[in-house]
Amino acid sequence: MRYILKVRTFFIFFLIFLFSCKENKKQFTILERNGMVWIPEGTFLRGSNHFDARGDEQPVHRVKISGFWMDKTEVTNAQFKTFVDETGYITTAEKAPVWEEIKQSLPEGTPKPPDSLFQPSSLTFRPTEGPVNLNDFNQWWHWTPQASWRKPMGFGSSINDKMDHPVVHISWDDANAYARWAGKKLPTEAQWEWAAKGGQQDATYPWGNIGIDQGKPKANSWDGQFPYLNTERDNFFFTASVMSYQPNGYGLYDMAGNVWEWCSDWYSYDYYSDLKKQTTENPQGPDSSYDPNMPYLKQRVLRGGSFLCNDTYCSGYRVSARMRSSPDTGLQHTGFRLIKEGEMPSLTK
Repeated sequence: MRYILKVRTFFIFFLIFLFSCKENKKQFTILERNGMVWIPEGTFLRGSNHFDARGDEQPVHRVKISGFWMDKTEVTNAQFKTFVDETGYITTAEKAPVWEEIKQSLPEGTPKPPDSLFQPSSLTFRPTEGPVNLNDFNQWWHWTPQASWRKPMGFGSSINDKMDHPVVHISWDDANAYARWAGKKLPTEAQWEWAAKGGQQDATYPWGNIGIDQGKPKANSWDGQFPYLNTERDNFFFTASVMSYQPNGYGLYDMAGNVWEWCSDWYSYDYYSDLKKQTTENPQGPDSSYDPNMPYLKQRVLRGGSFLCNDTYCSGYRVSARMRSSPDTGLQHTGFRLIKEGEMPSLTK
């Protein structure tokens, strides 16, 4: 009899717990308009104390965000082609670098590189033949002539069968030019992180807290040992078609993996320290850039990770993970999505 009572008590307790979990889990009505979804206003703790978190993700601090519209997918090759066809825009990667501009971001006295480097080029990824020093990115990144959004791997490559993939080799300047044409803007870093959480306050990833290697594939990332062995468990080696994986709670696709996404903010390593004792409303980022590892280089923020992210290397698909690059740099794993600020839509006709 005592055993039956214990089982009954446990069963009742379990039902109460299950019911309370269901009650506490927010349900969102996904509102979509012209390829964008509505991100509701809210307050959250930005940053992370996760064991994979880096120093620039701390201290955790409170941020309040107003509602806004956000592209439900990363900008695709097809969308970017429309922009280029209408405007004749030429991306950074399609222009030859200018030494007089580059040396302004380098220590005085830096020698000029060989003239062969001053041609339209971009950085492309090539896997190594085996394990390498992960602090030496030159082992897998290569300066490739003719590489651009049209030719992701350089000469001989194309996007003819990848029009629904995210556009890549996009600099911050390119993304900003597209945004002006589209009547939109790049998200702030705070807007991006709030949207990536999908309504889950304590989420480590856009889908929750389950590790990326557990269960079915959740994002396009590097499966295996970076940078030499990719098992392609997620079915892709390089970029994936947008919407290849489940969206987050707000209806956003690929907020983890596929390509890094530009934000509007300057990158500053210790920016979060200035906000730790207050609730900041709609922060726009620091006034200037600072990276202690590259103090001469001005950099903008990127978010979301890419097809190259792996827990042994960058774990960039965490919603709090920050990356940075100079605004005139495009790589084979950098793209973007945009936002549009406005009024909350009415749920009634």
